[in-house]
Amino acid sequence: MKTFHNEAGPGQIGKTVLMPGDPLRAKYIAETYLEDAFCYNQVRGMYGYTGYYKGCKVSVQGSGMGIPSMGIYSYEFFHNYDVENIIRIGTAGAIHKDVAVGDLVFAMGCCTNSNFAGQYHLPGSFAPIADFSLLEKAVGLAREKGIKFHVGNVYSSDVFYEDQAGEKGIWAKMGVLIQEMETLSLYCTAARAGKHALSILTAGSSSHDSKALTNEEREQNLDIMIRCALELAVERS
Repeated sequence: MKTFHNEAGPGQIGKTVLMPGDPLRAKYIAETYLEDAFCYNQVRGMYGYTGYYKGCKVSVQGSGMGIPSMGIYSYEFFHNYDVENIIRIGTAGAIHKDVAVGDLVFAMGCCTNSNFAGQYHLPGSFAPIADFSLLEKAVGLAREKGIKFHVGNVYSSDVFYEDQAGEKGIWAKMGVLIQEMETLSLYCTAARAGKHALSILTAGSSSHDSKALTNEEREQNLDIMIRCALELAVERS
């Protein structure tokens, strides 16, 4: 059961896992939102916790930064720990002019500059998409609570510091909403495993605005995203 990257024992991880990139945010979520939470993993400082939200067993663990890191942890969750649903919750940079700092984005599909999907040796290009049932429920929850949100394509990049300026604008011309670094491997891994995944992202910055979320705004906006993901986990319990 244990892997090179995860020391959880049998039954210690829930069927639904929330995955922020930052392991310290996973710790914060466990301590703030979950009841009876315990730490099941500290390997490489990638904290993982399981607890209860509204009586439902939920796990939360950091994914680390980038497509390969998310690919490792999501693969092990799906294949070694019998996880059914992974919900990525993270901050990202808005690249489309219609997405404001603080807005919520549900990643319906994912574009990329990565060759991660090349491992499947498909006779063409694979289009990674979210699990529709998770996406549909997330949209319903956001509408019920009057939360401003967007649904569409995101851009998962292997590169944070781009050598050539202006690439974000080219993707935005195709309607891509936001740039981040993990959704591609999550969606590909879920598809190959026959499991379920959704990325929920908060725009922490924008290429069209010098503004970034203040600490107070970040806490409020991330709370909205986290609670949405937790409600989805309850639905899947």
